Amino acid sequence: MLDKLSNQNRIILASILSFAFFASYDYFFIPKPVTNLNEQNSSQIEKNITTSSKAPVASTDNGLKVSTKISKLSNKTSKVVDKTIVRVKAKKYDLEIDRLGRISKFYLNEAKFTSKDGKRLQLVDNKLGFLPLEMRFSDEKINTEAFATSYTANVSQVKVGDKPVKIILTQSLPDLNIKKEITFYKDGHYDLNIILDKNKKYFITPGAHPSLGKKSYTFHGALLKKSDGSMEIIDDGDAVQATFKDVGFAANADKYYATVLYNFNQKMTVIESPAKDKNPALYVQGKQNLKLSGYIGPKEFVTLKKINPELTDVIEYGFFTFISKPLFVLLSFIHKFLGNWGWSIVALTLLVRLVLFPLTYKGMVSMNKMKALAPKMKELQAKYKGDKQKLNAHMMELYKKHGANPMGGCLPMILQIPVFYGVYRVLQNTVELKGAPWILWIHDLAVMDPYFVLPILMGGSMFLQQRLTPNNFTDKTQEKIMKFLPLIFTFFFVTFPAGLTLYWFVSNLFSIVQQLYVNKLFNKKTPIKATS
Repeated sequence: MLDKLSNQNRIILASILSFAFFASYDYFFIPKPVTNLNEQNSSQIEKNITTSSKAPVASTDNGLKVSTKISKLSNKTSKVVDKTIVRVKAKKYDLEIDRLGRISKFYLNEAKFTSKDGKRLQLVDNKLGFLPLEMRFSDEKINTEAFATSYTANVSQVKVGDKPVKIILTQSLPDLNIKKEITFYKDGHYDLNIILDKNKKYFITPGAHPSLGKKSYTFHGALLKKSDGSMEIIDDGDAVQATFKDVGFAANADKYYATVLYNFNQKMTVIESPAKDKNPALYVQGKQNLKLSGYIGPKEFVTLKKINPELTDVIEYGFFTFISKPLFVLLSFIHKFLGNWGWSIVALTLLVRLVLFPLTYKGMVSMNKMKALAPKMKELQAKYKGDKQKLNAHMMELYKKHGANPMGGCLPMILQIPVFYGVYRVLQNTVELKGAPWILWIHDLAVMDPYFVLPILMGGSMFLQQRLTPNNFTDKTQEKIMKFLPLIFTFFFVTFPAGLTLYWFVSNLFSIVQQLYVNKLFNKKTPIKATS
């Protein structure tokens, strides 16, 4: 059958199927999360810390080369390792600091991050054995003492309002005194000042990203922004031992959330070290007096931009970031005026299709021409069946005479795929859509349509569009396969976020109107007559 496909139809079919593959990958290759994935059983946390607290040990290579030697804690230490010494409460979040001066819990309080049974989302994850603000010393003796000695705090509970609140943590070791001054802000970011009374080599981590799902096409891993503006992206499972100098921020992130340490004024040296399953663990190299800032929370563009515009690079869209990021900025701009993310998606879709109109119009006209030429092409194929050279020559003469291009219908489509896929990545990774309603039954654009109305409308509009689109199929089997595509896409989109299905549905409606317009124009022209 493939031998009978025209080049145009091969490319169209491949383009549609490849998009279907990428669009469905997130859902068919992600294991379904179990209940309370963000909440670990306390005994399991204790077991993890007891058996595998990993401490990077600096070598003599300027303190930048780190090994992964294991430093086991005693049973006595592990029994109280998760004890909370400070609770911080804010409107958007609550967090807890444990006796080792680490952020051990971070709850999101906004309703859209709350499950149906009222449980808040908890972002801090200790499955990989390291928590935000955990310090590890290159001197094994100091490191062991640090994990065995509790911090003391100047307060046990604080409330963060419009004004930031500072807490002071201190740890007294036999040969070293450590002070952590942490100033918390209401938007989820904080300033950190670490003061040591002696110059000892240590490393501090932003922590691991939440384990709300395993690695898939959506991003899970580490990101580092370098001084030249480039990004180092390390996917889960790909971590190696490496050192990065002049880093602006070091982040561990997943699809929607991130935990970050940053300093854009005095660049950081960051160590990448493989943790469990070769997932990246990041450690900022410390100094006697260290000033950093940090952030834990959802990757909301407006929030990150207000804290520092450079932090918006934590929002990672993969290979198509250069397309997706401007598209999100446009979507966000539209939302300022419309105030509804659903209608903003509709407006964005229409704008994208209007910009691409010249390409799609050219492709549609070309496909109409090829359909009109189909009878003459069959005539030539029958006449020169045994002579491919003459057939090709007469076909080219036919194309030239009528201004047709066999690639004219598919090339515009191929050029649009990066834009369509860029929009797809935006709607898959935009945390702002979480809990955002559209109309009637759509109460959350980040989850599937509960009544499957949008997928069915999308499939129906795709079927209608297909019926209106000219084709020059010469093989009945191929034609049947293409007819099944609306059904296949409907099946794919059943579990897709409502926002993404809405985009595809509106895009189909625009294509239908455009196709009707092109067909009407083309039908007014004189039909191509067969010649002997």
